[in-house]
Order: sequence, then C-alpha cells, then structure tokens
Amino acid sequence: MTGAGSSGRILLALASVAVAFAAADTYVVVLALPDMMSTVGIAIDELQRAAPIVSGFLLGYVAMLPLIGRIADLRGRVPVLVLALLVFAVGSFLTALSYDLPSMVAGRFLQGVGGGGLVPATLALVADLYPVQRRGLPLGVVSGVQEIGSVLGPLFGAAVLAVADWRAIFAVNLAVGLVLAAGIRALAGSEAAPGRRAGRFDALGLLLLLVAVAALTVVLAQPESLRRDLTWGELFVPFTGGGRWGTPIGAIALVAVVLFLLRCLTARRPLLDLRGWGRALVEADLVGALLLAVALAGVILAFATADPEVQVFSDRGRWYLACSLVAALLFARHLSRAAAPLIPHGAMTATPAWGSLLVSFFVGASLIAALIDIPIFARTTVYPDSQLDAALVLVRFLIALPIGAVVGGYLTRTRPAGAVTAVGMALAAIGFVWMSRWDVHALDHAVATVPLVLGGLGFGLALAPVNAAALASSAEESHGLASALVVVARMVGMLVGISVLTTIGLRRYYAEQADIPPIREVCDGGSRCQEFNDLLRVAGIAQEHTVFLGAAVCAAVAGLLALVLFRSAATRGLDTAEVLRSTGG
Repeated sequence: MTGAGSSGRILLALASVAVAFAAADTYVVVLALPDMMSTVGIAIDELQRAAPIVSGFLLGYVAMLPLIGRIADLRGRVPVLVLALLVFAVGSFLTALSYDLPSMVAGRFLQGVGGGGLVPATLALVADLYPVQRRGLPLGVVSGVQEIGSVLGPLFGAAVLAVADWRAIFAVNLAVGLVLAAGIRALAGSEAAPGRRAGRFDALGLLLLLVAVAALTVVLAQPESLRRDLTWGELFVPFTGGGRWGTPIGAIALVAVVLFLLRCLTARRPLLDLRGWGRALVEADLVGALLLAVALAGVILAFATADPEVQVFSDRGRWYLACSLVAALLFARHLSRAAAPLIPHGAMTATPAWGSLLVSFFVGASLIAALIDIPIFARTTVYPDSQLDAALVLVRFLIALPIGAVVGGYLTRTRPAGAVTAVGMALAAIGFVWMSRWDVHALDHAVATVPLVLGGLGFGLALAPVNAAALASSAEESHGLASALVVVARMVGMLVGISVLTTIGLRRYYAEQADIPPIREVCDGGSRCQEFNDLLRVAGIAQEHTVFLGAAVCAAVAGLLALVLFRSAATRGLDTAEVLRSTGG
C-alpha cells in the first residue's frame, strides 16, 4: 500500500482508534480488578494470587509482538489488523464469561495478543502511507491517540462500573473489536485477505461458528433459568464426575469448535483461512518466534510477579531469568543459522535501528515511575483516603502526553530525531527532579502542575522520533518487525524499571525509618499517634523522591543515547538527500 489518499487516512484513523481502545483496556482493569478477583474466589488481600490476571495480559502483549510484527511484513498490515481485532474480541468474550482464574487469564492473554498486535501493524501502516519526510506527524498522531486511550481508560471503566458490573466492560470491548474489524475489512476490500480463494460464501462455516459461540456462551455463563429447567437442565448434568466441559452442552460446544476449525482447514473459501495463516507462521519463522517469546516471557514473569516491597523479582525469578537466558542464547544461535529468520539478516543492523531499542528501553524505565509513583505520592501526602483523587493527579501528566506526541511528530519532520528525543527527555528529567523536591503539601498548590505537564510533554515529544528513527533505519520489508521491537523494548524497560527503582526507593525508606525514634518515645508511651504517623509519611516521601531521581537519571540516559545513536537516522527529507550525497547517489 502506498500513498495517503482519503481511504488510507480513514484506514489509519480506524487503526488508531483500535490502538487507543486496546490501550484503554489496560487501565480499565485496574479499576475492575477487585470485582474480577471476587468473581474467581480471590480475596482482596491476596493480590499476589491475582497477578496472572495482569501478567497474562502483559505476556500476550509483549511475547507475541515480534511474531505479529513479522507477519505484518509478510502478509500485509490490514490482514494483521483485522485478525488482531478478532483475537482481541475473542479474548474479551472469554474474559467477560470467565468463571475461574484459568479462564480469566486465558481471556486476558488473548486480549494482550490482539491488543499488542495492533501497535506494530498501525505504525508500519504509517510507513506505508507516508514518505520519510512526512512520516513524523502521523506517527505522533498515532502515539497521541494511543496515550489518549490511557487517559480515557479509567474514566470509561468508572462510567461502566457505575451502571453495571465488570463484565460489561469486556462486553463493550467485544462489540467495539468486532465493529472495528468489520470496518477495516470493508474499507480495505480484497486487501484484507491477500491470496483469498475465489468461491461462494462459506454458509456452513458460519453456521458452525454460530453454534459454537452459542454453546460456549451457555457453558461459560451457566444461565440459572436453563439450569433449573426440567428439560434444558439435563444439558448441564455431567456424564461422570464434575466440570462444565464434561456435560452434554460442554460436549456440544467442543464438537462445534472442532468442526468449525476443520471446516476452516478444508473449505475452498473459509471464514478464517487457517491454512494461509499457518503458512504465514512458518514463513515468519515460528521456531525463532517461540524462542524469543520464551526469552521475553521469562523476563516478564520474573519482574511482573514480584512483590516490589521486598524484592526486585519474584522468588522464582532466578529460574525465570535462567530460562530466559537459555532461550535467548538458543534464539541468537537460531538467527545465525536460519535461512529466513524472524529478524532478517541486516534488518536492524543500522545504528539508529538497534539504538531505537536501547532508547526505548530507558524511556520505558523512566515513564513507569510517573505512571506508578505519582499517584502513590498523592496517596502518601494529600489524598490518603481517596484513590480516585490520587489517580486524578496523574491525569495532568497524561493529558500533556498526547499533546507532546503530536508536537514531537511535527518537529521530527524538520528536526533531527535525536535532538527532538533529547529535548523531550530533558523536559521529563527536569520534571522528575522538580517532583523530587515536593514536600508534603506540594500538591495543594497549583504550581505542582508544572512538573507534571513538563514530564508529560517530554515523554510525548520522544515517542514519534524514536519510532521514526527505527522505521527510517530498518529495512523497508521489516517495518512491522521494527515497530514491534521498539514496543517490546519499552515494555521490558517498564517492567525492569519499576522493579529496580522501587527497590532502590524502599532502601531509602528503610534507612529513613531506622532513624525514627521508638513509638513509645514519640507518643509518650502510648500507642501510635499522629506525630509518629507524620514521621512515617516523611520516610514515604523520601522513598518517592528517590524513585523520581532515579527516573530522571533514566530519562537523561535515554536523551543522551538518542543524541549519539540517532545521528545518522534519515528521518527528514534533508537527511535523505545528505545521505545520498555522502554515498555518491
């Protein structure tokens, strides 16, 4: 696809909305998590047991991104966008009807796979539609729309939870995913299914799909009216033992799913071309993708399942990281020997290409401190009894972020990507240093908004130039993969960053706490008093100050790396001409 005509712009707009909606879903779960835990029998004080609900989404989002990005290069952006939305919708369907922890985690994993797959396909679509010198602004707009999703996510979740239970959130996700998939498919026409066989519409496949969906809905939802009915209730009586799948309706659902999959494998013009997607998986290097997925999964599980109050990574973290290291070594060996590896030879060898991954890692390590610790600081100081008010403090930061993303995209058209990124990271670092000087009453004053806005604008400024440098410096046939790797690097940076920064901050907290006199001395022999609580609060503020300073260092490192590594990134029309002259072209 080339040229940004009206249909191309509409297609990009729909893809951007899809990316924003997937981003919103990440933050919606934060509000719905207590109710979701209750549904699957997890008490509110057992958050560690609920970790798979969050880490399952992250695992799907990050671990499968490189494979999805590579398939987007081989099969086209539109087919991947449509399939990603369908996978996201299926994940929403399973999550909405989940009845235990495994079914909920499975749904969240599929949501992560689908939501994550939208990002590289959309960013690569920008590269398809716009030449290098005009690519910065649309990249900024896509990044800005994605961050708007982060702002609207909590508001959307709060609005839905005000009138319905948590399942309604995922029901809306299901509907929106299907509508966007249909809209993109209709707009793109035949491109949405390259190489599709000619023939009549597969009515039998549709019938099997409807039966499978209906049966699965009944199995998962277990409607009380049907279960108590003398006739229909027999469908829920297990053949032997217990379990939903060992019932007549469970058997019907499983048989319908198997028949639908067989139909997709054998029909001349199936609803879902499983054979075509199977060939795409093999062509994209499934073995290499699985090795890389295991390597990423080890990192995700090591850090995402840790209790940051006491450890950098979880108790099993060393084993996870050991498995990750082994898989990474096997992946490197595979890349050197495979004829057509997941990361094609030479695709990411240019300095700005691999440099964008390093910069993105440190951007993520710094950004996560704002997303997590600004609300924590607000709870520690002025809003100890209101999680909502504390979260609204972060909104000032989040609102500035998409504005910065658009401005950064615009500047990337005429300014070097390294310089734009460095300016953005400098603003973020200044904002964090300012936050590290906040006292207990800082958020009571309007001036506290200044560092929040500076930080949001700074991170926004860096989004588009980092993506632009990766796209301009990677092989054209690997833009989907390059976009995916940039996102993976940022997500891994966020996981590692929050664990390391929080651990460093806690050391400062414990050091401050050690200097607090015994409670008997502070409270004149009585139980805990307000004076003692104030001393603990001061120690908590010192912890957050340390985290903010660490985030400032990460932001500064990201900016310096961008200045050095992006020097040869041809992200502007002028840069391209200079490169041609320097090479004698």
